[in-house]
Amino acid sequence: MSVIAIDGAAGLAALRERLHHDLSLLELPAKAWVPPRSVNGEHIHDIVIVGGGMCGLVAYFALKCGGMRNVRIFDRNPAGREGPWVTYARMETLRSPKQLAGPAFGIGALTFRAWFTAQFGEAAWNALDKIPRPMWMDYLRWYRKVLGIPVENEVQVDSILPEGDYLRLALSGSGAREASILARKVIMATGRDGTGIPNIPYFVAGVPKSCWAHSSEDIDFGTLKGKRVVVVGVGASAVDNSAEALDAGAAEVRHLIRRKEMPTINKMMGIGSFGFISGFPELPDEWRWRFMHYSFVTQTPSPRGSTLRVSRHSNAYFHFGKAIERVERSGGELLIEMRDGSRLATDFLILGTGFTVDPLARPEMPGYAGEILLWKDRYTPPEDMRNRELANFPYLDSDFAFQERTPGKAPWLRHIHCFNYGATASLGKVSGDIPGISEGAQWLARSLAARLYAEDVAIHWQGMLDYDKPELLGDEWAASEIEETVGGGAPRAVGKGN
Repeated sequence: MSVIAIDGAAGLAALRERLHHDLSLLELPAKAWVPPRSVNGEHIHDIVIVGGGMCGLVAYFALKCGGMRNVRIFDRNPAGREGPWVTYARMETLRSPKQLAGPAFGIGALTFRAWFTAQFGEAAWNALDKIPRPMWMDYLRWYRKVLGIPVENEVQVDSILPEGDYLRLALSGSGAREASILARKVIMATGRDGTGIPNIPYFVAGVPKSCWAHSSEDIDFGTLKGKRVVVVGVGASAVDNSAEALDAGAAEVRHLIRRKEMPTINKMMGIGSFGFISGFPELPDEWRWRFMHYSFVTQTPSPRGSTLRVSRHSNAYFHFGKAIERVERSGGELLIEMRDGSRLATDFLILGTGFTVDPLARPEMPGYAGEILLWKDRYTPPEDMRNRELANFPYLDSDFAFQERTPGKAPWLRHIHCFNYGATASLGKVSGDIPGISEGAQWLARSLAARLYAEDVAIHWQGMLDYDKPELLGDEWAASEIEETVGGGAPRAVGKGN
């Protein structure tokens, strides 16, 4: 896509003025209302957000709009590289339609469209098909800047452990100002692998790491020029990595796909609506499981543009019904044996196998992640809808908080809120994908406000008792005596027209 700037700097300056004017009309952000806390002289942070990508940014803005100001937000990556958009995401354009409001939080001047047209004009907007991926990251950088969101970059949250009534977060990294801090609540806005790890199939065990990579890794595609590449899977990340290898000059790229046919229908996108976003979390377990299981089984297809990007190369191949049984290195190449008995030789393997949800794999919750209540602890599906992947999703409370598997063993879990992909099975697609992210953030902020207020209710009650600023000053009225009358006439107030 080519666009012509119409005076981008002036356009963005005007948009900034418009945004702040709109916020002032809405009386946003609300005034701060959470009483400060400290323990032994140490400041207590009301909320810490782990992750400064799209979810973390909109969560911070939602909290700020709700008057929750004692908030820190950390990201392990350098500034401008938060989230997947310029790291391991490799699609040319976003799947989501360009007009989706995404993280705009109901404010027109915060939309991607407003940001785009401020720089390039309406004609360019009309000509735009899909949003280029790097441009989406530029928009998020502007979003952070224009809202003044103070992401602290290059800060790693190593652990979250209970300490009295609070959570102690151990920090490291070049951006860390403290070795540790205390917080009342933590939001894990940690993206696709935020409640798990990359899914690494068993068949690469024993294969030299130099011969394979997961699609989420930093792959030097230039080294694949002239080589044979196998990509496992046919989801969005698999196809995008395939395209990168082909564009870099790979001799061939072969997709090995376990399923018999190409998934072609995006079921979850098809049923997306305000009703689904609002209603899904209220559904009984069996209905939530049914929706998610069907979505997993049918699989979200890779975007049309990404698939065409692969297929325009004559040396790209899609092989269906090819579940891998074994991979071994032999004579300087990888030999792949399929379950149907077929064999294939290649030079490099890319695992487009997605992420697995596994709280036990997360290092931030040492020693107690096993106490997180999972779906398999609460619901037994019918035999024909068993799903091990879905069973490992956390069974969240309605405010995104983890719950205990054994009551009383890890009560502090209710202070950790899972605002990432791990929330999908419990609360729907409101904590990761673009379409529902503002609704999710608003919901999260409202829930946290309710929790904080309830915990401080005695202080707020005392504040009500102590409040003594009069609204009436005493000069707005005059007290009167009632004059008794005789003969059945109506009583008249003295001083009122006698």
